[in-house]
Order: sequence, then structure tokens, then C-alpha cells
Amino acid sequence: MAFLTDEKLVIVGAAGMIGSNMVQTALMMGLTSNICLYDVFSPEGVAEEMRQSGFGDVNIVATTDEKEAFTDAKYIISSGGAPRKEGMTREDLLAGNCKIAEGLGQNIKKYCPDVKHVVIIFNPADLTGLVTLLYSGLKPGQVTTLAGLDSTRLQSALAKKFNVMQSKVTGCATYGGHGEQMAVFGSNVKIDGKPLTELIGTEQFPEQEWEEMKTAVTKGGAAIIKLRGRSSFQSPSYLSVEMIRAVMGGEPFKYPAGTYVKTDKYDHIMMAMDTTLDKNGCSFKVPTGTPEEIAKLDASYEHLCKMRDELVTLNIVPPIEKWSEINPNL
Repeated sequence: MAFLTDEKLVIVGAAGMIGSNMVQTALMMGLTSNICLYDVFSPEGVAEEMRQSGFGDVNIVATTDEKEAFTDAKYIISSGGAPRKEGMTREDLLAGNCKIAEGLGQNIKKYCPDVKHVVIIFNPADLTGLVTLLYSGLKPGQVTTLAGLDSTRLQSALAKKFNVMQSKVTGCATYGGHGEQMAVFGSNVKIDGKPLTELIGTEQFPEQEWEEMKTAVTKGGAAIIKLRGRSSFQSPSYLSVEMIRAVMGGEPFKYPAGTYVKTDKYDHIMMAMDTTLDKNGCSFKVPTGTPEEIAKLDASYEHLCKMRDELVTLNIVPPIEKWSEINPNL
């Protein structure tokens, strides 16, 4: 098999459902011949399954030792936090998972400061990603969070509604936070080439139905928990591996990513923007949309700021003015 790279990819949380799916997806995509499975619970069973799958030209290492896992890592995807259970919001995981993110960032700084890219997917991802970035010492474009899952949920909902293939639904994007406060943008969406704005408010797609769909998209994760009795694992696994493939030199990631933002309006925050994620890392533009959509984005930003400020109160991160002492890139 031809691989994109021989550099080391570490899957954090590899013993879990999301992590083990990421391992398999990365191997099926042929991302690297050098993959390390790390978890505080032994991921050896996952490694054995992968070896027994016949992925022949790959060095698969499983470890519970953080030094062994992170030393010489060039790419990292982490699902290594507590999962969401029924009745919980992503925000309910804030304190515990952000402490885990602090430890992850410190391990990166200690063992693999030359890492090229880190993708964070454990919730609340905007905050765990921000904490990881702060303590890792990395540059903003080197740490991204999984936000594309919200955009694919919008795309799939519209494809089902209009009975078209998902590829015929273009321009889907949600911005801001990866939570129920996310901003769903419909102004750039096309259904088989036709602007969605021309369909909203028609007999086929009444305004009320569109509003209900947007709300359903923001609650997409909770809907999976109800359907499956557990939180999403296949879709976040696949999309996060697509993200790391993009920075390894594969095709650019086509959905928004969560990224560190510091502009006049949105400051010292991690949130989904109009991003480009490729071998150069992550760059972003502030999204364009209707006044209503921008107002939703602003509200989502304010919600994220409140959670970020709560991390200061919990002593997980220092006040913003001291961040550059920990990470000069911020």
C-alpha cells in the first residue's frame, strides 16, 4: 500500500469506540505506515484487531505510556475525553474534559513540540481545543477542532428533505460553537444548483420547517444518542481522520473546522470559521451571511466566551492577558 506519509500519527483515546474507528479509518485510507494507539485503558485489543485485519505494511504500536506515545509524534487526533450521555449537553463535560486537554497540551510541549497538526474532537471541543492549544505552545493554525460534523448534519437533513444525493447539496456550513448555540448558515446553500433561499418559504419548504430543521441540526448529537443509546462515534471518527489527511497532504478538508480566532470582533477563542485546512495547516476567513446569520454567530461567540471565562474561574486557564506567557504564539 502507498501511504501519504511515514511520519507518526497518534490516536489518543484509541481504546474507545471513536478512537478505534479512527484507527481503522486511518489505516483504510492509507494515511501512514507509523501509527500509535494511546489510551489510559490498554488499546492492545484494538491493535490486535487491526493486525488481524491484514494491514500488512504498518507499524502498529499500542501503549498506555504517554512518553512512548507522544515522543516523535507528527500528527495527533484526540478523542480522549469523557463521552456525552443521554440528557447531557456538550457543555456539561466542560471542567473534566478541559483538565484532560490541559494534560494533553503539556504532553505535546514536553514530548513532541515539533508536531505538525493536532485535531481535537472531545467535547466541548471549542474549549478543549483552546486549552490544548494554550498549553501545547503550538501556533494557532496547528490545532483544529471537529466542527464539520454540524455541517454534514445540515447537508444530510437537506438531502433527505429534497430527496437528492448529499453531493447535490452544496455550501452547507455551521459556524461558531460546536454546541446547541451554533450558527446555522443557509444563505450560501444550493440544492442541485438552486439557491436554498429561493426554496425557503415555498409550499415545498415552509419557513417554519426550515427553522425546525436548523434547531434539529444543533441537536444532532442528542438525536444520535436517542437513536443508538450512545453518542456518535462513526461520523466524528471519519471526519476527524479526513481532517488529518488534509494536513498530511491529501485533498483539502471541505467543511468548516474549529480554529483559533483573534480578530477585532472575535478574540482569543476557538470556533468554526470559513476555514481552509490543507498541508499548510488551518487558515480562516470570517464567514459572510445575512444579518440574521451574523447575529447568530455573534451570539454563539458570546456563549463560548462565557465558557472560556468559566475556565479562568476554575483555574484551568489563567486570565487572557497571561496566555502569551504560556504560549507566545497567542
